[in-house]
Amino acid sequence: MTADNEKVSVMFVCLGNICRSPMAEAVFTHIVKGHNLEHRFAKIDSAGTAGYHVGESPDRRSAATCRAHGVPVSHSAQKVNKAHYSSFDYLLCMDESNLIDLQNFKPKGSKAIVQLFGDYDPKGDRIIKDPYYGEQDGFEYNYKQVVRCSEGFLSHLGML
Repeated sequence: MTADNEKVSVMFVCLGNICRSPMAEAVFTHIVKGHNLEHRFAKIDSAGTAGYHVGESPDRRSAATCRAHGVPVSHSAQKVNKAHYSSFDYLLCMDESNLIDLQNFKPKGSKAIVQLFGDYDPKGDRIIKDPYYGEQDGFEYNYKQVVRCSEGFLSHLGML
């Protein structure tokens, strides 16, 4: 829970920062705006644990899924760096592999809370699986998960 005047910064993290995490960033930002909570957030961003796609736009299927739900997407892939651990309050990742990578990379004394974004899913669907090698339905499934997780996270913060 956060105080009303305290601004939160959150980064969503997956492997390559082109499917799940930019979707989570876009959906979360959209939900925050829908609840008129922009003033409660210092930063909302996303990154990957690997640098495979640095500088690339989100996967066309991920972006199309967001747009189909009226959610705008604008992001350029980046890799998590040590500075993110001090500039973000939360690093919320999509699966256990991301979680292990983030925990292993976390500098001593870091303020960032590192955890699964799925921990906030009221349905208990904790892992947001990588849809990259699958069909469109995987992106739609991810979309529904990140909506639930976004609302769950806002509730956890005491904002909903």
